Amino acid sequence: MAVIADLKALTPAQKSSIWASYLGWTLDAFDFFLMVFMFSAVAKEFGTDVKTTAEATFFTLAARPFGALVFGLAADRFGRRPVMMIVILAFSAFSVLSAFAWSLTSLFVIRALFGFAMGGEWGIGASLVMESIPAKLRGPVSGLLQSGYPSGYFLASLVFFLLFDHIGWRGMFLIGVVPAILVFLIRMHVEESPAYEALAKKPRVNPFAALAANWKIALYLVVLMTAFNFFSHGTQDIYPTFLKAQHHLSTQTAGLIAMVMNAGAIFGGIGFGIWSERIGRKRAIIIGCLCAVPVIPLWAFSVTPVMLAVGAFLMQVAVQGAWGIVPVHLNELSPAAVRGMFPGFAYQLGNLIAARNAVIQADIAERHGGDYGLALAMVAGITLVVIIVWTAIGPERRDVDFVKEAEA
Repeated sequence: MAVIADLKALTPAQKSSIWASYLGWTLDAFDFFLMVFMFSAVAKEFGTDVKTTAEATFFTLAARPFGALVFGLAADRFGRRPVMMIVILAFSAFSVLSAFAWSLTSLFVIRALFGFAMGGEWGIGASLVMESIPAKLRGPVSGLLQSGYPSGYFLASLVFFLLFDHIGWRGMFLIGVVPAILVFLIRMHVEESPAYEALAKKPRVNPFAALAANWKIALYLVVLMTAFNFFSHGTQDIYPTFLKAQHHLSTQTAGLIAMVMNAGAIFGGIGFGIWSERIGRKRAIIIGCLCAVPVIPLWAFSVTPVMLAVGAFLMQVAVQGAWGIVPVHLNELSPAAVRGMFPGFAYQLGNLIAARNAVIQADIAERHGGDYGLALAMVAGITLVVIIVWTAIGPERRDVDFVKEAEA
């Protein structure tokens, strides 16, 4: 109740920045996960297999750190707000263009360009919000922002459930124009970050010098985000394929289970984000990972749709519970002079290293007779151990005053 009261006390501009960033990440993820649901359909049209088609996610994820770097540098130079609008227009355009791919190669190129644009959204949106709200609300809002990702997955699941059998994979991509509408909300209601405005009054800092001066924390965060991205994508990206190819579930049943899964992710992200204000960022991440351990057998090796749905829900409560801390944790650990670029670049560079996750998991499954459940369990089990250990030995900074830090 205290959190709700604090959220109500925010100014209209602060509330708008939260909604704009949340919806930006939601619709960004919506466009990304449309591809995940259509591996089989795209493979059939272009005469190839799911493993080859899954390379599309590799190209998307691999391009994201370059977008995070370019757009992040622009956000530190020109402001969070205008660059965020450009990013949203760009990834919406490339999502629509995906519908007109004439070959698998052209689709890979377009999805790489989509990934480049997508790479800028998370870091800029997170820094805009974290620099605009009171420190005591960063944990809860961090969980809300990160829940935008499963919210986007949920929307993609819903659209797949309702429309795929009627409009096909090309029609699904045409729906990707919807995020562009968000630009009007940002243009009319969102104000620039106070920390950026304070920073803009100071002499400009060479961003690459700032990176070099903070190379230890940069390296730490890249390793952390590599493990986190294996954890997230390793439990999400091939899950629809697992349901359809291994369990032979219908489009509607697979879509429904994916929606249940993402409902758990939203619950976990927001819940653990709120809890992190009480127990700390590191403890919340570690507890989230530990909660996933007993769920793995239920999630990966159940045989009935009901038990698969229960396992999917509980697994994503844990996975996205840990992930809910990431926006605030990365922003609090970032240097003030490059906060528009630093968190997003570290996050997306980890994405680059983990970008072949879907291909790796598809290969593991093929080598074991199409056992996608085994591939899911192996990746989840290994990466949660890495996250627990790496988080435990790492730093934590809470309640940093971003404006005063920028002024200094």
